[in-house]
Amino acid sequence: MNPVMIVTDSSAYLPPNLVAAQPIRVIPLALNWDRQTYRDGVDIQATEFYNRLLKSSSLPSTSQIPPGDFENIIKELLAADYDVLLLPISSGISGSYQSAASVVNNFPPGRVVLLDTKLVSMALGFQVLAAARAAAAGANLTECKQTAQQAYGHIGVFFTVDTLKYLAAGGRINSAKRLLGAALDIKPILEIRDGKIELVNSVRTRNKAIDRMLQMVEKEIGGRSPVRISVFHALAPETAEELLETARLRFSPIEYFLSEISPVVGSHVGPSTVAIAYHAGG
Repeated sequence: MNPVMIVTDSSAYLPPNLVAAQPIRVIPLALNWDRQTYRDGVDIQATEFYNRLLKSSSLPSTSQIPPGDFENIIKELLAADYDVLLLPISSGISGSYQSAASVVNNFPPGRVVLLDTKLVSMALGFQVLAAARAAAAGANLTECKQTAQQAYGHIGVFFTVDTLKYLAAGGRINSAKRLLGAALDIKPILEIRDGKIELVNSVRTRNKAIDRMLQMVEKEIGGRSPVRISVFHALAPETAEELLETARLRFSPIEYFLSEISPVVGSHVGPSTVAIAYHAGG
């Protein structure tokens, strides 16, 4: 039986120490800005990106991972006698899944499996970690896929943005348009649902948005255990640290992370975004 390598993309923005410790490979997504192309998390880092975005008169665009990038890494891993589980960003958010799907059948049957994760950011990261830990424990490719599928039903993410203009500009959320004319102090709360970004609530202040997200996470966890929590942010470290500490005390997670939102994802949500993801039970 071949060992399994999990291949994901940079939207997950897993902490580097976790990637290094597990059988995980990361393909960077691409960011196009002022006639330059940047590899997400390689040529441009999160803090640098958000500081520049705040001052820029232009907005970046993003590109899906080209089929050749998936093909190259699969060839490399098969040559090293790995089987490969591909866990890219949700097909409802990026075309990267379709890029991967276009090359999977070029390889021997039973060696490469592709799953539409329907997740992004650290919610995707939790799914990747679950599959990678199964792989590290000796699970085969089918078992790793089953672990990722089972994890999906136990994972969720909520986030609040400072402004809806980035989501509306990128066309990633239809419901953003009906809030654009609302009061400027409206703070929307959104989630990834069935692979797409959906508006679930809105409040008047950022503090209320944070409190409401915690209430929603508590409801979704529903007493299940064990709990894992990740808080991630776009140039909002102090708010993120406070949220993580509150979540740590409230949910007693066995594992918790503070991370940033990748530049590619951040180009669609904007600076000051704060998010919380959970993996509860399963």
